[in-house]
Amino acid sequence: MSALELREIDRLDILLLVDNATDSLSTTPKYVVPEWPGLQNSGRLPALAGEAICHAHHGLSVLITAHVGDETRRLLLDAGPEGATLLRNSAILGADLGAVDAVVLSHGHWDHGGGLLAAVETIAQGSRGGVDCYLHPGMFAERAGRRQDGALLIQKRIPNAEQLGKAGARPVVTREPQVVADGVFGISGEIPRVTSYEEGLPGHMRRAADGVGWDPDPLIMDERFVVVRVKDKGAFVFSSCSHAGIVNVLTHARDTFASGPLHGVLGGFHLSGVTEKIIPDTVRDLKRFDLTVLAPGHCTGWRAISAMAAAFGDELVPSAVGKRYLI
Repeated sequence: MSALELREIDRLDILLLVDNATDSLSTTPKYVVPEWPGLQNSGRLPALAGEAICHAHHGLSVLITAHVGDETRRLLLDAGPEGATLLRNSAILGADLGAVDAVVLSHGHWDHGGGLLAAVETIAQGSRGGVDCYLHPGMFAERAGRRQDGALLIQKRIPNAEQLGKAGARPVVTREPQVVADGVFGISGEIPRVTSYEEGLPGHMRRAADGVGWDPDPLIMDERFVVVRVKDKGAFVFSSCSHAGIVNVLTHARDTFASGPLHGVLGGFHLSGVTEKIIPDTVRDLKRFDLTVLAPGHCTGWRAISAMAAAFGDELVPSAVGKRYLI
């Protein structure tokens, strides 16, 4: 498969608007700025107080800013579990959502799409007016997880394309890969499953076509990732939950967008709960990508992060709300 062409950018600024964890105390490399020092350096933290810092919340939202010469392009990947958390954290961090060029929803789960309407409305009120919002047609089905006792834990549905359109989005609903924002950001299509052990999320269900029953949906084929190519470094991959498996994600990113080495990856790797059994295989195969930055967060789980810390050392810089990566 020939790689889709992306413009090389000069600098990449990654800001975590929503994540499961908060961590301003752990040491970090020079290219990573934790939340509290970042707020203090920008004059946004006159005194350390609960109301002055971000809320951690189960979910993910990442503001990705790419600098190419005098140009700046911004993409919002996911919007966290609810609008209130996204907007509160964005205001504290000084994130200008009105300047966002495009929005991507990685997959149709509430912890990534629950704040999407609020995000789109805020962006649409900015100087850019409406915003392109990239979606997969399989995202809109009702989802659930089957518990060990057989009961279903039903998930709130994400907004549909009509609702998003009324909020100010220009929905782009497709299964195909995209290159957006003047060629700066790559959005994958459906991710091929090539490893033997990354089998998706056991027990995941989707509402059947009859609107009554439930069908198994472990692969969650509506999930996609985002890629940026950084000059003299390589491709940086954003994988929000990695239900496809982070090794499958990185393999497809390298084959489809990279045209060279992979520099780093950030996001949820979903190696918690029923998927903890694949941690050893995942850590083993992550080594072959020779990454410089490995930033797991959200749904990765502490067991997987501990295993990665032992295997990768300073290459590992887990994500947290308010943390900024300057690549």
